[in-house]
Amino acid sequence: MKILNIGMNHKTAPVEIRERLASKEVLEDLVKIESIKEAMYVLTCNRVEAIVITENEEETKKAIISFLCRLGDISKEKILNFIYVYRDLDAVKHVFKVASSLDSMVIGEPQILGQIKDSYRQAVEKRTTGPVINALMHRTFHVAKKVRTETGICESAVSVSYAAVELAKKIFETLSDKKVLLVGAGEMSELTARHLVSQGAKEVLVANRTFEKAIELASRFNSYAISFDEIPIYLEEVDIVITSTASPSYIITKDMLKGIERKRRNRPLFFIDIAVPRDVDPDVNSLDNIYLYDIDDLKGVVQANLEQRKKEAKKAERIIEEEVIKFGKWLKQLDIVPTIISLKNKAYSIVEKEMRRSQSKLKDLSPEQKKAISILCKSIAEKLINDPIIFLKSKAGRPSLNTYLDFTKKLFKLDEQQGEEYNEDTRHKFNNR
Repeated sequence: MKILNIGMNHKTAPVEIRERLASKEVLEDLVKIESIKEAMYVLTCNRVEAIVITENEEETKKAIISFLCRLGDISKEKILNFIYVYRDLDAVKHVFKVASSLDSMVIGEPQILGQIKDSYRQAVEKRTTGPVINALMHRTFHVAKKVRTETGICESAVSVSYAAVELAKKIFETLSDKKVLLVGAGEMSELTARHLVSQGAKEVLVANRTFEKAIELASRFNSYAISFDEIPIYLEEVDIVITSTASPSYIITKDMLKGIERKRRNRPLFFIDIAVPRDVDPDVNSLDNIYLYDIDDLKGVVQANLEQRKKEAKKAERIIEEEVIKFGKWLKQLDIVPTIISLKNKAYSIVEKEMRRSQSKLKDLSPEQKKAISILCKSIAEKLINDPIIFLKSKAGRPSLNTYLDFTKKLFKLDEQQGEEYNEDTRHKFNNR
């Protein structure tokens, strides 16, 4: 069996190409390709990928590319410029990296794992997965969790709005009792306020030159609007001020804040100035208990955090390499699984047949005694085939494996029909005698 991953992402294809393939109703048509044994279709914000299991790699690759061309109404010549193809352990490594957010637009962003889980859930519901993809996905989720817990790749804010929130959390021990004042109704200002509220900020007030816009924005936070003239009054009671206006001059000056310290009883006041030109006079930073950060300060924090995430990504790469090796060992053992199953089937079938033959001789025994004999026979059979199974597993991935598999089949006559085939019902039946 071969693992094949064919897709495109934000690095290889523009959004207008990716969105043509972003359909959740793809799987049922994808698995109609005869050479595909298992399949799932991964959809995230920045990628589309078909992950399939096949015995015929080249045939399947051509069929999937043709399928994607039809799906997106894209010519083959054009689509080849946008797609990437990963095979076997390279495909495994790629999936691990994607789920661990090493291949994202922003390293460490947390949404990607949930999107992969959604894609896998859909594939399971549509019954397009099998033992290989199921094992791959379960291992993928394990790897992603390990990367998150053993590295700092998801720590440190890497957006301007969230960096402001992180700074606020450092200044205040808790945000649960803090009031926020929005000056201006800019998108970044609103986003920062939403982050603050999600982190526990108690209340949001809004001031805007156009009062109607202030009322509209305040309604999104279940709060209320104030006029521009009231800003100096509310500076005495709020804890965090976020400014984002188009004013050509300072809205908040050092003189406006003089004497405010006594009225605030030395409580810190945190300014986040996202406006260009700036809304807050830089000189306010010289006042006691006043903290001012402008857009350049926040970008500096973000850049430092991105560099830290890149360092943590190296640790994540090592974890992924180790997990790829482990999964590779499991894949190598797949070649021997049919022979092992046949060996177990024959052993259990023999036990079941001999138990039936002996029923007349065992009729005077109690049900408990019969069950004990059944368990004893099964245990003997398992011990007899245990050494051959261990031996075959030790040869997994080696050139000589096929020779040993053929020898095992001939030695135990596994290619011959052995009467009643062992299955779960059979095992349950003689286990409960």
